[in-house]
Amino acid sequence: MVLPHGGARMTRIFCDAAERQPDGTLILTGEHFHHVMKVLKLHPGEEIGVHFTGETAEYRYGIEEIGTDTALCRLRFVKEDDVELPCKVTLLQGLPKGDKMDTVVQKSVELGVWEIIPVSCARSIVRLDWKRGEKKRERWQKIAESAAEQSHRAKIPGIVPPMEFSQAVAAVEDRSVKLIAYELAGQQGATMEQTREIFRRIDPRSRIALLIGPEGGFTEEEVREAVSRGFTPVTLGRRILRTETAAMTVLSWLVLLLDR
Repeated sequence: MVLPHGGARMTRIFCDAAERQPDGTLILTGEHFHHVMKVLKLHPGEEIGVHFTGETAEYRYGIEEIGTDTALCRLRFVKEDDVELPCKVTLLQGLPKGDKMDTVVQKSVELGVWEIIPVSCARSIVRLDWKRGEKKRERWQKIAESAAEQSHRAKIPGIVPPMEFSQAVAAVEDRSVKLIAYELAGQQGATMEQTREIFRRIDPRSRIALLIGPEGGFTEEEVREAVSRGFTPVTLGRRILRTETAAMTVLSWLVLLLDR
């Protein structure tokens, strides 16, 4: 969250638009105050970058006064950079075991994902009830926020509550491009040249759904259901990738081909 910028430290945070004051000031409280003043130990005169909900511009504020639990900042200028991918990618990630989902969330946010839907698949080892699922979602959302700040994103990708497979593939019915990474696609005749051609034809303004399986991959029934919902099976090569690697691979290809 603290990155070099023009030779000085630059901290970037996300705030609700309602926190912005008409007179050009911003009061930092709670977690923002603790992070900026207690953890990073910034001082009056130093600058922070602020992204407000729903906006792509970055607002640069100078720190003016620091109290015991609040800090007064004043707007200096607005930086109209659009750092988001032109395509909006929804990642449907089969729930992996352990803390692998933490890695998936962090790295996919860095690569520009728009939204993440954790998916309970037939071969998912992890099973989340509503209470545990919501607790996990809150953790993943915090990881997404931290990753978005670190990578200078203008948006914090949303982490949707975990869904069952059928519910998840139905939730992205309106996406213009829907891909399912299937480890057996190559055995069924799919080639990397076909995968490359599919990616070459993607319009940069597309809304994309990317479906990645858990450890053990998808069942044949899940693949058939996804295809019936408009998903195209693609191979990612002759090597079997870990579930936490597959999404990063496809997102990296999209950045290379579609980013401005």
